[in-house]
Amino acid sequence: MSTAAKPVLSALEARDLSARLGDTQILHNITLALPRARWTSIVGPNGAGKSTLLKALAGLLPHSGGVALLGRPLADWPNRQRAQQLSWLGQNESSGDDLTVWDVAMLGRLPHQAWLSAPSAADHAAVERALRATQAWDWRARSLGQLSGGERQRVLLARALAVEAQVLLMDEPLANLDPPHQADWLALVQALVQEGKTVVSVLHEISMALHADELVVMAGGRVVHQGRCAQAATRQALVDVFDGRLSIHALGDVWVALPCQAPQVQTRGEA
Repeated sequence: MSTAAKPVLSALEARDLSARLGDTQILHNITLALPRARWTSIVGPNGAGKSTLLKALAGLLPHSGGVALLGRPLADWPNRQRAQQLSWLGQNESSGDDLTVWDVAMLGRLPHQAWLSAPSAADHAAVERALRATQAWDWRARSLGQLSGGERQRVLLARALAVEAQVLLMDEPLANLDPPHQADWLALVQALVQEGKTVVSVLHEISMALHADELVVMAGGRVVHQGRCAQAATRQALVDVFDGRLSIHALGDVWVALPCQAPQVQTRGEA
């Protein structure tokens, strides 16, 4: 009997992926594969192209090169089927302030519903699970406009979860969340991966990103490293793209990133 390890299948793949915003080239010939049933976090300094990459992988941004979802070219997926398999949570997303929390979360079920059909029992059950998972169930009758920024973010997360997609893309999902709810998000992502789901996140919170299974480290619109957080080369690549302005330390069985002061520039006349 062979004991060779099974190959890790990819949830998303990009080949020679490039993208522009207006006249500016943002992504430069990116090739990478993001493994299924893992959490991959995309990190890097401001302007590295992280959010642009995530949007291109989601098919939300014109690009050159190829993207494949679950082994199938993204362009070959019918829109409804793609929306069932690929869920999106973007930055600064807005929904009608007059919609109730329940109605916002139910929007995540649209890919599963026939045109103009009423929500099914399965839709109701999925929305309830999503709202309870994000601790937003008690507000289900309130309007979105009555909620704080952090509460709104949890409702939008519930909308993404309600899709029950195999692949979830999240751009800055911790925005407006206080530390306890950031910890809740971490536990939720880890539970999704245990269920066999794939999560890809863009995070500025480096210590939180270091909990991921893998990091994609970006700079200047390119991927400079991809690897597991447990690998020293991955942590070094992360330090390098921030020009040594952070240091990474072990704290028990997790890694934490701490900021470093910029080197002082000696002015003329100083000894």
